[in-house]
Parts: sequence; structure tokens; C-alpha cells
Amino acid sequence: MPMMTSQQYEDSLRKLNLVVYMFGERIKNVVDNPIIRPSMNAVALTYELAHRPEYEDIMTATSHVTGKKINRFTHIHQNNGDLVKKSKMGRLIGAQTGCCFQRCVGMDALNALSINTYNIDAKYCTKYHERFIDYLKYVQENDLTCDGAMTDPKGDRSLPPHKQSDPDMFMHVVEEKKKGIIVRGAKVHQTGAVNSHEIIVMPTISMREADRDFAISFALPSDTEGIIYIMGRQSCDTRKMEGPGNIDQGNTLYGGHEAMVIFDNVFVPWERVFMYKEYDFAGELVEQFASYHRQSYACKVGVGDVLIGATQAIAKYNGVEMASHVRDKIIEMNHLNETLYCGCIACASEGHKEASGTYAVDTLLANVHKQNVTRFPFEIARLAQDIAGGLMVTLPSQKDYDCPEIGKWMDKYFRGNAEYPTEERMRILRLIENMTLGTAAVGYLTESMHGAGSPQAQRIMIARQVNLDEKEKLAKKLCGIKKEEK
Repeated sequence: MPMMTSQQYEDSLRKLNLVVYMFGERIKNVVDNPIIRPSMNAVALTYELAHRPEYEDIMTATSHVTGKKINRFTHIHQNNGDLVKKSKMGRLIGAQTGCCFQRCVGMDALNALSINTYNIDAKYCTKYHERFIDYLKYVQENDLTCDGAMTDPKGDRSLPPHKQSDPDMFMHVVEEKKKGIIVRGAKVHQTGAVNSHEIIVMPTISMREADRDFAISFALPSDTEGIIYIMGRQSCDTRKMEGPGNIDQGNTLYGGHEAMVIFDNVFVPWERVFMYKEYDFAGELVEQFASYHRQSYACKVGVGDVLIGATQAIAKYNGVEMASHVRDKIIEMNHLNETLYCGCIACASEGHKEASGTYAVDTLLANVHKQNVTRFPFEIARLAQDIAGGLMVTLPSQKDYDCPEIGKWMDKYFRGNAEYPTEERMRILRLIENMTLGTAAVGYLTESMHGAGSPQAQRIMIARQVNLDEKEKLAKKLCGIKKEEK
């Protein structure tokens, strides 16, 4: 079939039979649930933009396996240009939605597996890569959204998987059958899980031989029997239930969500298995995926664009846009945001071709980029709150504003610059609140800190990738030290 439209995507979700729980109750209509719906809207936009002529070059690609035009989110990178366009696509959609649009993880999982399955086959003469290519064709032909599931609960983090008191703290094989395997465990912090057609499972850490039953990777339809979703809470999430367009939502169109995904003795057919006990490749897959996903935080640049725009607007509504210190703070916000963009473009431009033919980002620069993402959005958010003022968190509700008895006082006393309506000022304040404290803060701040691995994980990778010995030699050469240390 051709690339899906946003409406076809929504219709495809309605056909799924997902088992989803939120607030202790099963959600029977996931698509129309007011708390989940904004996150579905964000994913739907990735389909809509792919059909707009002005975004065709960024949002679509040509499949290297079928030669057909496909959505870039299902594409395997074939050159450095693909990697650069991926970053541009992330910034574009982040700016259009002001939140996490949820498809990056699946795209990064596909690309990491295209490399990893090839490498496993080269060593062990397995057939994983052939299986993966068949699966890739299926994803591309049907224009599917994939959830990349890497993070296990981990239990006692001082212990490896095989020493956990409860082995289910890491996804593992509990039984091998003629037609496949039975797996049990959970994946946590799963962005966009209930908006996905497929779940691609990967190991979460490097492993040793004793952990071989935990070294598994596979893909399944998201409504496979035995898969259960438990929705995570977000600050101010129930505001989404107060009606479409409500001021207090902040972002009235889009949002994101996270879920814990339970695998309760789930059957996986062999044709959907991409790693089975090859423990020595688990760490490699984790690093490949992590590098791709750390590049993907170009999306935070797009979300930053929205927050900077909101800050400029509130400065005008407050009547302080010409104050020198306000202008300087907005300049700093732009400086930090564009520095982030430099990082994701750099690691893409310095990418290289792997043995499988897939292009991978520069690992060092991808980790440097993500390390900056753990810091700069927080400073951008701080400056936004600084300029917005305290009303951002003390503003009464829209119900108060709409109340005939008291709304007139809100309209009178919450007006700033007389050129702008009070309601516009309220809406911008709520948007800044949402992006820095509310539901969108999950996708902008918390995800910036912990997404694609903790800040320390990036520092470890930076330490591994930097050649300090070579830097030391350069210094010694220039200052006349000729004798090498023993």
C-alpha cells in the first residue's frame, strides 16, 4: 500500500485490540481518550507532513530494498545526507507539535538492527539479517509506526540479569518451542507505545554468557496476546479532560505519553526473532541504538523553537520586550538552542558506512550532542520562566475566566500591554507552564535528561571515544618534548 495519510493512521489504530490500563481502569477506546488523544495527534502529523510537497524531501525517502517512496521514519540510512535529513525532520516536527512525536525510537531501532543482524550473521552464519529485511519490507509497505522497547525495569542495578532475585526484571526467554520462543518481562518509559502498530524489543545492557537467556531481540504486533500497557501519569494530565481548546491545557493540539509494557508469557515466532542468546552482540546493539537515538534529540531543538517563540510573545504581552536584559536572555536561549542543532548536524555529517551498508552517526559527536541536551533545555526553560513571571503558576482556571461573576476581574487585572487581549496572554502563559512544568515537560525536560540513557552513560561513551593519547602527543610535539614516556 502507499504511504498512509493521517486519517488512515487513525483508522488503523482503531483496528488494534490493545489491553491498556489508566487510573486503575481498562481503556476500551484508546484513540478517543482525551488524555491519550493529543499524543496520537502528534504521531498523525508525521503522516500528514509526508504528503505535503514542501516537506517531501525531508519527510520521505526511497527504500533501498523495494525502490518505493516511503515515510522517512521507516527508512534505513543510506548516506550522510539521510542522517542530516533525519535531524532536520526531527527539528521540523518538534517545532510543529511542541512535544515528543514518538516515532524516532522505532526508526532508530530499525537502523540499529539493520547493522546488528548483519554482524551476527557474519560471525555465526545465522539468518537474522534475512529475517530483518523481510520485516523491514513489511513495515515499509504498510507504513507502520514502531515502538522501540529497550529499557528494562532492571531491579537491583548492582546485579547482572542472571543474578536478579526476580528474573523478570529483565526481558528473558522462559521457554523454547518448535515455532518460536516464550518471553516474559517488561519494558518501561515506552514513549508512544499505545500509538504504535509494532513493538521492537532490544536488550538494555551489555551481557555475558551467564546472561544469554536475556540476550534477545524481536518484534511483535502491539496487540499480541499477553502484552499489557499501563499508562504513566504526567503533571497536569487530567487538564486534557476539560474540553478541546481549553486554555489550561497549554498545548491545545498535541502531547506525548509514556507507558509500562508488560510481556506476560508472550509467544514470539522465529521469523520475528533478530537475536537469540548471542550475548556478545547485546552491548553492540545497545551502543548502536543509543548513538542513533542520541542524534534524534534534534527534536528538542524544534520544541525549543516553540518555547523561545512563546517567551518572545509573553515579553510583548508583559510590555518588556525592549528591555535590554530580556532581549539578552532571549538571545541566550537562541544561542543554546542553535548549539544543540550544531551537535545533531555534526554527528550526522561525520557519519560512516557500516558493513551492512547502513550509515551510522559519529558515536563521539552523538554523545556530545546528547550530553548538551541534558543541560541546555533546562536553562532555556529557566529563562522562559524568568521572563514569563509568576503568573505562569498562579493563574486561575479558564472556568474562573468564563464565570460571569468573576471573569471580568481576571480580564481586567491580568491584562498586560493594552494592545493584546487578556486571553492571549493567558494562553501563552499556560503554554510556557505546560512546556516547562506540565505534560509537555516530560517530552522536553525529563526526556532530555534521561531519554536515550542517563547523562553518565554519555560521559562513559565520550571517555571511550576520545583519543587522549593522541591529544597528548600533539601537545608534546609542539612544545619540544621528544622522549616518549615508557
